[in-house]
Amino acid sequence: MWALMHAFATWSLVGLIWVVQLVIYPQFGAAGRAGFAAYHAGYTRRIAWIVGPLMLAEAATAGMMFWQGERAAWFLVSLGLLAINWLSTALVQVPLHGKLEQEFAEDAWRALVRTNWVRTVAWTARGGCVAFGLMRG
Repeated sequence: MWALMHAFATWSLVGLIWVVQLVIYPQFGAAGRAGFAAYHAGYTRRIAWIVGPLMLAEAATAGMMFWQGERAAWFLVSLGLLAINWLSTALVQVPLHGKLEQEFAEDAWRALVRTNWVRTVAWTARGGCVAFGLMRG
């Protein structure tokens, strides 16, 4: 049961991060400087209702699986990737969003798009690990 819930949360985030990377973040540059602060505030407020619960569910289900004794190599690798996602979010993406909160700053926007590839690759690799684990039973 925990593995299926974990897979759901992980693969939901895999899909979401690709939409963010290929659609949402690139559109920040087209939003226009005049209304960007309001646009960004609306985006961060709305996306938090999706990303927050999914990230918490992913971490909680991983914690439950670990607590119940899951120690397969695929799982341990996926935990490292989970840590990368949380650290990148907290230490890189959140501060960049903080800069964009005030006004559109092209350097912060470009850094956000560029550095978000870390999370995109890590979540995609996590998805592969989790799928592998489900197939192994």
